[in-house]
Parts: sequence; structure tokens; C-alpha cells
Amino acid sequence: MENFVFENPTRIIFGKDTHKVVGKEVKKYSDRILLHYGMGSIKKSGLYDRIIQSLKKEKIEFFELGGVKPNPGLDLTIKGSGICRKEGIDFILAAGGGSVIDSAKAIALNVPYKGGNMWDFVTGRAVPVTALPVGVILTIPASGSESSDAAVITNEDRMIKKGYHSDLIRPVFAILNPELAFTLPDQQLASGAADIMAHVMERYFTRTKNTDLTDRLCEAAMRTVMENAPLALKYRRDYNATAELMWAGNLAHNGLLSTGRTGDWGSHKIGHELSTCYGVPHGSSLSIVFPAWIKYVYNRDIDMFYKFSVRVFDVDPCFGTPEDVINKGIERLVSFYRKLGLPTSLGEIGAGKEKFEEMAEKATLYGPIGNYIRLEMQDVINIYNLAL
Repeated sequence: MENFVFENPTRIIFGKDTHKVVGKEVKKYSDRILLHYGMGSIKKSGLYDRIIQSLKKEKIEFFELGGVKPNPGLDLTIKGSGICRKEGIDFILAAGGGSVIDSAKAIALNVPYKGGNMWDFVTGRAVPVTALPVGVILTIPASGSESSDAAVITNEDRMIKKGYHSDLIRPVFAILNPELAFTLPDQQLASGAADIMAHVMERYFTRTKNTDLTDRLCEAAMRTVMENAPLALKYRRDYNATAELMWAGNLAHNGLLSTGRTGDWGSHKIGHELSTCYGVPHGSSLSIVFPAWIKYVYNRDIDMFYKFSVRVFDVDPCFGTPEDVINKGIERLVSFYRKLGLPTSLGEIGAGKEKFEEMAEKATLYGPIGNYIRLEMQDVINIYNLAL
């Protein structure tokens, strides 16, 4: 086990009707805010009106910026920071899923930075020294961005999607009401479940030894997702199944499952390029990439992937050779994704070999990716080929 420091200051407010306290929570930090949201689903669901009512009750002045799309764009975050500077705004309230939250985090980084925008931090041109505080009302169990240190943004001019990590952008509070996910389209809920699984697997597959406790925590989180995601999809107002999924999403990305170990994160970077080139949702890109990545790397540590297949997917250790057990585990992972209605091959999203080199080049633009195995451009191409 490696040395670590674990600290997560995000205040989690979990449960039924918790969105009603948003005004009181915001008031602790500001009375002049930017309300940031997506393409209008919070208005259709009625959540927008309830947020406004709560803010007005606390006499909080608010400005709005909607329009966040999946794979949020840098341009909108620049627009948002301009609004904040002009209006003297000192707090961002994100109402939505991971894309909205990441966009809010980028705005929070942009506002106090006079030299450019957060892409300078992504490329290493500059390092942030401060950021505006961000609060969250979560509507989608998926990314875990509501208490993570990460923001993933797409630079539309360069068609590159990259993430940035900083403790400065951990939200100060996050309201998690599973009821708010009842009206999600099935595809969004399924894609979110795949994202949660991927966040755990990125941490689980490590070269660090003697991590028994976090191994078991990761395994429990994955099994919880696999048990409850199908239930949440079948019974769309099943509070308990949705609650399990939403809490798993948070635990998957709040840093706890990373303690004492070095995760991989190569699959995420490979998946980002699918989202950029083909517009595929983030979780769906990962349901395609992860089985292919496992096929490509498992020979480096047979014991790790054998354990994954047996403990997470209940593959009988007597099924055959260790390789047989691992391949059966991969098969069951693919079956889980298909049960959720997710793609598991590039052909299902209309992707072929014509963009493999371009995507692989962008994925490795700043050097080899992944920590379990360092992946060069050709490795990424090989993984895309396995995903056909």
C-alpha cells in the first residue's frame, strides 16, 4: 500500500426533498450567484422552479447560464466567466449532471484567472491559485463530479477533450436527491451506471500490491452498481435502487477508493476521443473501451484480473484455466452492459478504422497514457481494433 492523504471537504446532503434546502446552503457562501444548467431538463421536470423559489426565499440574487451539452465545451465556460466578472458574481450553483458540474468548475477556475482560461491549466501553461466556490444539485448518478477534484472539458477549436484536477474545484456542497433521477431517459441512466463502473475499475486495476481493504471496497461498489442499475431502469421510481446507484456514483469518484493505490485512467482518455469524434455519451464510450482494454492488458497481471472475474462476476474458479476465468469475466462484463442497452463495440456507434490514428494521436498528445500499463499511440490503436 502506498502513502496517501485523504481529504474530501464536500458537504453531502443526501435524501428525499433535500433540494429544498439549496437556498439555505447557498446563503452560507453568497447572495449573488450564477445558476448553471443544461439544455432545459430541469425546467421540464419542475426542478428549476423549486430552485428559484428556494433562492428567492433567502433573498439571493441570481443570474443564469443554461445550454451545457454532453461533453461540455470550453466556449460556454468562457461566456460564463464573462457574466460572473461583469455582474460581480462570487458563487456558481450547478444544477444537473457531470457535464454541468464540470462546466461550472471550469467557470470557477476562469473567473479569477486574468491570463486566459482553464485550458492553460490543462496544458500546463499556468497553475491556478484560486477559484470561485461551487455548489451542486445532482440530477444524474454517474460522474461523481459533485465531490471530485476533476473537470473534463472539450476544446471545440482543437476537438480535444481533456480533464483537469485541482482541489480548488471540489464543490463546497452537493445535494443528492435520488428522486431527481426518476425522470431521466433510460439511456442517460444506463450510461451513468457505466461511468460509475469505469471510475471504480480505473482505480481497481492497479500495480500497487497489498491493497486488500480498498480492493474489497471497489468490489462492493461494482457489485452494488450491477445489482441496482437494472432495477433502477426497470422500476423507474424505485427510490432504493436509485439511491444505491447515486451513492455508489459518489463513492466511486470522491477519492476514497483511490487511497493507498495508483489507478490507471487510460481507458477514460481513450473513451474521450470516441466522445469527441462520434458524439457518443461518456459512459457509452467506456462500455466499448473497457472490455477491449482488459483483453489487451490482462496478461501483465493474471492474478488481478482473475480476482476481478471471481469476486465481482462470480466466475467459478474451477471454470478452467486462469485465462478461461478471465475471459468469462470479460464476457459477463459485456453482458452487463448489454443488459443496460449500452454499446459494446465500435460498430454499434458507426465507428471504424478510418479515425483510429487520429483518435490515438490525440489521446497520447501529451505523452503515454495509463498507469497500469503505459500506452503509446500504437497501443491505443490496438485497443480500438479489439473494440471493433
